[in-house]
Amino acid sequence: MDFNASLRKAVKTGTVFLGRNKTQESIKEGKAKLVVVARNSPESVKNLVNEIDIPVYVYEGSSVQLGKACGMPYVVSALAVVEPGESDILNAARV
Repeated sequence: MDFNASLRKAVKTGTVFLGRNKTQESIKEGKAKLVVVARNSPESVKNLVNEIDIPVYVYEGSSVQLGKACGMPYVVSALAVVEPGESDILNAARV
């Protein structure tokens, strides 16, 4: 599975919330099915995902690279996949 391709497809065809605040919101509302955090995310983001029972995928690249993988021209430290759309990204949680 090519994680970057799956992520981009999820962003285009599904429901994905980008950023720490939106990710935290979707977790609290029970909507997130997968949380992705960049390797260099701030401690506040890492602490957030340590306290949840949702699958978490640690993206091996930086938050800049995670933003680019999403097709966005900005830094993304965390994101929440609510609906994968046509993507197989939820399989990443099982890797």
